[in-house]
Amino acid sequence: MTSANNLRKGHVIKYQGHPHLVLDMHHRTPGNLRAFVQAKLRNLKNQRSTDVRFSTSEDIEKLTTDRQTLEFSYVDRGSYSFMNTETFESIEISEELIGNAKNYLVPNSEVEILFVENVPVDITLPSSVVLKVTESAEGIRGDTASNVQKPATVETGLVVQVPLFIKVDEEIRISTADGSYMGRAKD
Repeated sequence: MTSANNLRKGHVIKYQGHPHLVLDMHHRTPGNLRAFVQAKLRNLKNQRSTDVRFSTSEDIEKLTTDRQTLEFSYVDRGSYSFMNTETFESIEISEELIGNAKNYLVPNSEVEILFVENVPVDITLPSSVVLKVTESAEGIRGDTASNVQKPATVETGLVVQVPLFIKVDEEIRISTADGSYMGRAKD
């Protein structure tokens, strides 16, 4: 247990029976009223964010956390397998927890996984990934209007809008924040 005054960004606490990640927090002292802590929390079960006020002396249960960088190995029937490259220990994570991150996972890619009391609860991708184009329509010769784009399918099945000059088997850099094309991998 810790007091609300000791709450910091990145801590994981138990709130309403579920683990919540502290996204942001501010200590407020309004005029002649009692001080309080305003915190923005994200429920690690359903990924919903909420704003919460705590009294500065309120006791909060802080959970034990561990962040590990793991290497993605393979997917088998909705279960994603990751390996710790130091201990060679294998960890299975459900497709439900992976969510949209599956669009950016290729074998041997590294991701950061947050464990709360030795249970994986959140996955953090790098800001961008390099993926190979598997399907793309040919650009029309002479169509040189600026910023013309076409859809391209990458190796994970994600469809991305890319410039006309991108061809099949090219590696492109994609933003994991919004799934947008950032450039060729060799740029």
